[in-house]
Amino acid sequence: MDNKKHIQPLIIGIVLSFLGIPVLAQQPATADQNLVWTSQSENASGSMPCGGGDIGLNVWVEKGELLFYIARSGTFDENNTLLKLGRLRLKLSPSPFDEDAAFKQELILKDGYVKVKGKKAGLTTEVRLWVDVFKPLVHLEVKSNRKTIAEAGYESWRYADRLTKGKENNQNSYKWAPQGEVKTFKDSIAFKNNGLLFYHQNKAQSVFDITVKQQGLDSIKDQLFDPLKNLVFGGMMWGTGMVPAGNYTGTYAGIAFKGWKLKNDKGRTSISLSLALHTEATTDLRHWTAGLSQTRNKAAAKDFNNSIKWWNAYWERSFIELEGNKDETVVQAGKNYQLFRYMLGCNAFGTYPTKFNGGLFTYDPVLVDTTLKYTPDFRNWGGGTHTAQNQRLVYWPMLKSGDAEMMQPQFDFYTRLLKNAELRTAFYWKHKGASFTEQLENFGLPNPAEYGWKRPENYDKGMEYNAWLEYEWDTVLEFCLMMLETESYAGKAVKPYLPFISSCLSFFDEHYTYLARQRGSKAVDGSGHLVLYPGSAAETYKMAYNATSTIAALKTVLSRLLQVKDITTEQKQSWEAMLKRIPPISFREFNGHTTIAPAKVWERVNNTESPQLYPVYPWGIYGIGRPGLDTAINTFNNDPDVLKFRSHIGWKQDNIFAARLGLTKEAAELTLGKLKDSGRRFPAFWGPGFDWVPDHNWGGSGMIGLQEMLLQSNGKAIYLFPAWPKEWNVRFRLHAPYQTIVEAELKDSQVKLLKVIPESRRKDIEIRLK
Repeated sequence: MDNKKHIQPLIIGIVLSFLGIPVLAQQPATADQNLVWTSQSENASGSMPCGGGDIGLNVWVEKGELLFYIARSGTFDENNTLLKLGRLRLKLSPSPFDEDAAFKQELILKDGYVKVKGKKAGLTTEVRLWVDVFKPLVHLEVKSNRKTIAEAGYESWRYADRLTKGKENNQNSYKWAPQGEVKTFKDSIAFKNNGLLFYHQNKAQSVFDITVKQQGLDSIKDQLFDPLKNLVFGGMMWGTGMVPAGNYTGTYAGIAFKGWKLKNDKGRTSISLSLALHTEATTDLRHWTAGLSQTRNKAAAKDFNNSIKWWNAYWERSFIELEGNKDETVVQAGKNYQLFRYMLGCNAFGTYPTKFNGGLFTYDPVLVDTTLKYTPDFRNWGGGTHTAQNQRLVYWPMLKSGDAEMMQPQFDFYTRLLKNAELRTAFYWKHKGASFTEQLENFGLPNPAEYGWKRPENYDKGMEYNAWLEYEWDTVLEFCLMMLETESYAGKAVKPYLPFISSCLSFFDEHYTYLARQRGSKAVDGSGHLVLYPGSAAETYKMAYNATSTIAALKTVLSRLLQVKDITTEQKQSWEAMLKRIPPISFREFNGHTTIAPAKVWERVNNTESPQLYPVYPWGIYGIGRPGLDTAINTFNNDPDVLKFRSHIGWKQDNIFAARLGLTKEAAELTLGKLKDSGRRFPAFWGPGFDWVPDHNWGGSGMIGLQEMLLQSNGKAIYLFPAWPKEWNVRFRLHAPYQTIVEAELKDSQVKLLKVIPESRRKDIEIRLK
């Protein structure tokens, strides 16, 4: 049913005709896209991000003092709150940041660090703040033309235990259903050897223990992976000629804190301050301290240059530049795409994936919502809770941006939990396969609040008693496809992931056979297909029969698996047989137009997603150059739920659907809505949307939309500008399947530059400008 009148593209087969086009050779323009502020910030909401490796800092200057929050991947406390590691405050005397001083704060995007300069009455001072990409070290360097005294204050709101009540528990895994008192326990903080030592050591009992008992798994508890057990995290602060200088107290954004000061013993024109961070699971604090000391001792003079080289290479891998356009919102989209990609790069090597609800860059919640008078540890929707539908949008754009190496933390998150997911399935239902729920704790079990404390007595123990999440098993399959696609995009070995992917697929085969046999004597329907009931089409169409999102996921992952080299004959036969058992997608009509249905039937609508378009994205069954494009476009244009739910806010992916369908006008409007300035001082701190600030699934879906407007693929074919307004000037470098890199410039509606690596892929390129 492919109706080409919907496309009307100018298709140009690019073979030898483009050999004369010049190659884009100069450095990406990110070197000229630094973010510069010439005034100080009012508070932490006016911070800018800085980071590297797995560390994120929010940096701002307020009332003449430089401050920054410190966050690191994987710092989960007993309650599964992702704790900040503190706040640092720098005072300089004489101060270069007085009200009447010339001021400049700059994110040096190309090199990945922040520089702050102040100038007043002959005093010139520069502060450079950077994070080592390869070691958990933070460095603050002060250079001044006059001798300066630096006073560095480490500030903590966790100097005493804090009882968390009401909505504040949304920062942890208890959410709205704490069982008794919940406390954020105090840190250990003390001066040591002219520096400051700070750490959080998890108590013996954690939310893991509570959850295991709640879900009836005590008999297999010893077999379950527990990431919170014996976890210790924190660090040490020290500086050039700095010595302890006492304590102080205060409040920031309405929250009391205690400070520990280090101060120079004498005035200096060059001052260095460093923080070494360390995380380790150990019962012996001496082991953690020894690991921290090793990190501190690894600091070397060449570290700054090595980190810069990494960031330079990062920007060389990929970029999208929209300079030179008359429409300011178009220019904003290009700049904010790069700024958000910078934020993603700050957790390139994290122990845990970048959280959709703020990543490493959350700040005081009262500055997001004035009713939330909580500590900087707060974020909505939890710290150790990972919501798959949101997480996926953070990680999908990394394929086209050439950042497949940065997908490792997200893959590790799931593969670490494989045993727990398989044990859970075997315990509850006595069959094979890994059962992963939508809201998933970092120990592989459903979130306890979502699982439900008040459950019917005979309700299935393996099920979440939750109107939004019941029977939503299929979201893990997007991460299975990501694992497979890293092979095509980046040449990554996929074989290590095959047991994981196979187990995820086996769950559907085994579980829906199990459910069918509970209802009757047959495991499949009259056509030999699995009966995917009860199911769920995202969180929206509930108690669904043959949900389209699940069918599309199973078909696509199985088909992609069968393309993997070196699979065994047994694996191939098993996956081919399962593929035949997957039921077909259902359809319905509106105003005489055939559209994709969200399922064959369903009982209720619970949310505002459009899973009837998931066969378009992420599953790629419908789209440009594929059969049935007109049906998918009919769904976008005529399905009343799709029309009602359409938005650019938060995790909405309507911009991506439009791009995949070649709907240029709609894709442009929705993507510009996503990537326009956030309204906060840092333009890529979007949100809260449906989640929190910064909203990383908002930014990720914006990135994906812009990429899909520029480049799509179908088998070996690569489509350039499939949903791109021809009046938008653009330069880009993006990655495509079969380890291909495409670099091009469109200017004044003409393709001016084109480069394809490897050159043999040039013949597969089609330019589609409407």
